Amino acid sequence: MSRSQLDAVAGVTASPDSATQGFVFNHTMLRVKDITRSLDFYTRVLGFSLIEKRDFPEAQFSLYFLALVDRANIPDDDAERHRWMKSIPGVLELTHNHGTESDADFAYHNGNSDPRGFGHICVSVPDIHSACERFEALGVDFQKRLTDGRMKSLAFIKDPDGYWVEIIQPEPVVGE
Repeated sequence: MSRSQLDAVAGVTASPDSATQGFVFNHTMLRVKDITRSLDFYTRVLGFSLIEKRDFPEAQFSLYFLALVDRANIPDDDAERHRWMKSIPGVLELTHNHGTESDADFAYHNGNSDPRGFGHICVSVPDIHSACERFEALGVDFQKRLTDGRMKSLAFIKDPDGYWVEIIQPEPVVGE
């Protein structure tokens, strides 16, 4: 589809209000059962960096903010890092309700079984084949391998709570 065709899709505002200039899609929040397992998955397996942690002991939950950023760009000062975190796109907020990790019967709905709702998050990688080989070697659960189905250019892995993470590779620019 051309850009003009995209702008013509029913419901689309082709010219966003100037008041929205500078808006940034900042973060998505996922509730997780076992924060240690989730932090290991997102930092070790997918390469996210923990950029902020907030504890709310009176309400019995903690928030963990992660992003795929160069660690050298993460400000050391708490206040500066907090401001910086609010300005960058693609932050993942993991919410841990204390005690859920100790309840063997507790599980969050991943959105992909009935009733369906939330579907997945997506991570773009420079080489999808080597990334998927690494995920295999690490014992990551796959929802869809590159060899499964008709869509051979993407994979889906699952985090410790069963949330799907789509893995894609950008198409090379013609002439590269």
